[in-house]
Amino acid sequence: MEIVEVFIQTLLAFFALFFYSRLLGKQQLSQLTFFEYATGITFGSIAGTLATDIGPQRTLMHFLALTLFTLLTYMMQFIVLKNRPARKVIEGEPTVIIQNGKILEDKLAGLKYNMDELRMLLREKGFFKVADIEYAIAEPNGEISVLSKSQKRPVTPEDLQIPTDYEGVEVELIQDGEIIFQNLTQNNLDLDWLKNQLQQRGVTDLNQVVFAGLDTQGNFYLDTRQDAGSQPVDATDKPPD
Repeated sequence: MEIVEVFIQTLLAFFALFFYSRLLGKQQLSQLTFFEYATGITFGSIAGTLATDIGPQRTLMHFLALTLFTLLTYMMQFIVLKNRPARKVIEGEPTVIIQNGKILEDKLAGLKYNMDELRMLLREKGFFKVADIEYAIAEPNGEISVLSKSQKRPVTPEDLQIPTDYEGVEVELIQDGEIIFQNLTQNNLDLDWLKNQLQQRGVTDLNQVVFAGLDTQGNFYLDTRQDAGSQPVDATDKPPD
C-alpha cells in the first residue's frame, strides 16, 4: 500500500513540478541570481518531500505548500519585472571590481571575493593579465563581464573598414531523419529540391541523415550516420586494441 502511495505522490510531484516550472518560466535556469538559486533549491525540496512523505493529509499539505511557494515566486518575479527599485533590492546590482586596470579591493571585500577567485574568473573569460582590462563588473548572477582595453582587443573587419556579408542563422531542414517541412516552406523550398540535394551527395535513405541545414549564403550542409573517409580521433590514453 505504501508503494502505491509513493508511486501516486511521485507522479503528482513530477507533474506539479513540471507545470509549475513552466509557469515560472526559464529564469530558474538562465538567470541564477542568489534569490533564484535559493528558490530553485526550495522548490525541488518541497517537491521531493511531496513525492515520499506518505499520508493523504501530508500529501495535501505538501501540495498546498508547493502551490503557495510557486504563487509567491511568480508574484516576486512580477514585482521584479515591473519595479526597478524592488529589482535592485531582490536581485542586487552590478558591482565594478576593476576600473581602468586597477583592482578595487574594497569592492572585492564587499562581494567576499579573494584574489584567487578573481583571477580564476578572469581566466575563464580569457584574460590572464589584469593590466589588459579596462573594466570588470560582477553581475548579480555571479558572472563577471569584462571589457578589455581598446589596444588589447582583436581587430575586426569594421576596424579595417572591410565590408562583410550577412551571416544569419543556419536553418534546420532534416534532423535525425525527420524533414522539417515548416523550414522548407519558410525558405521557399520544396521536397523535390531537398531530395535532389541529398541525391547529389549519394544519400537515398533519410534515416541515414543526422542533420541537414542551409545557411544564408545558400550552402547546404549534410551530416550522415556513416561519414565517409572520417576516422574518429581517440583522445584517451588507452592503448590501441
